[in-house]
Amino acid sequence: MENTCIPLHHVHEALGARIIPFGGFEMPVRYSSDKEEHLAVRNGVGVFDVSHMGEFLIEGPHALALIQKVTSNDAAKLIDGQAQYSCLPNHEGGIVDDLIVYRFNTEKYLLVVNASNIEKDWLWVSANNDMKASLSNVSKDYCLFAVQGPKALDVLQSITEVDLAAIKFYHFHEGTLAGIDGIIISATGYTGAGGFELYVKNEQAESLWNQIFQAGTEYDIKPIGLGARDTLRLEMGYCLYGNDIDDKTSPLEGGLGWITKFSKSFINSAALALQKEKGVQKKLIAFEIKGKGIPRHDYPIMNLEGVIIGKVTSGTMSPSLNKGIGMGYVPIGDHQIGTEILIEIRHKKVPAIICKTPFL
Repeated sequence: MENTCIPLHHVHEALGARIIPFGGFEMPVRYSSDKEEHLAVRNGVGVFDVSHMGEFLIEGPHALALIQKVTSNDAAKLIDGQAQYSCLPNHEGGIVDDLIVYRFNTEKYLLVVNASNIEKDWLWVSANNDMKASLSNVSKDYCLFAVQGPKALDVLQSITEVDLAAIKFYHFHEGTLAGIDGIIISATGYTGAGGFELYVKNEQAESLWNQIFQAGTEYDIKPIGLGARDTLRLEMGYCLYGNDIDDKTSPLEGGLGWITKFSKSFINSAALALQKEKGVQKKLIAFEIKGKGIPRHDYPIMNLEGVIIGKVTSGTMSPSLNKGIGMGYVPIGDHQIGTEILIEIRHKKVPAIICKTPFL
């Protein structure tokens, strides 16, 4: 299957990005090095073009009823201009996708879903729309830029009259930025470094990109690829769909009990409530490597006797900590913080310790 180019593909090529297929799209994975880009975001400011993400508008008097049915979190608690992290449970106890729900008003919501799941999520939400809410897949109409890092506020504030400091975490504002009206300015970052996400119509995207970089010159702003996005999110212990959570992992196993609200009924909520009552059999843990070695996806996790008890779902060399970090599922009983484990890296059993997230 052929991959789709994002609207600013030519811009990334001109910047010398290495382009790879990801989630059905041709995406910039890096421009310089993952470490350099990672540290640029942690210490300064960088811009990710994540226009591959999907956006669904849900509107009308039954919009909330549909969202309440298909998502695990309680969207009834949202106020206008607020966003919420949530997931779409399936009927088998797993997760169709994780997503962010944005509330504009009582009859207008935006769901932002993962790129690789756009079609799957659209079919899922549509199939469960028995209350006939108005649905529009606007994924192809918008570009999405994540301007992340401690200097992101200064850069963007210089090109807007919107008081960006007043936008609290997991809130958003629709306004004018860089002279472009109707931009959704959201504070829902995936890096833990602060900053904003900007949803802009395709036809104005290149103008916005150029003005952000012009404004960021004095802050040494850099374009950032998917490589650094992955190491940044992993340092925060954020799940990546397809690695740490998927169709077969329950939100309770994946440490997402906090977005699974049994104060309402939703798809498969009765079975998940029973799972909560009985207790899960496995748990997503975080670990740090003691000594040398970089854990990678699918590497075996062992107990100190050398028995395989799980496998790594996400792993990397943390550029901030300069040590190997990762996540993976292990049985209940082997999951406690402080437990020593072994990770098999290139046929060597490397010691590691289960720790809390975020790693930083």
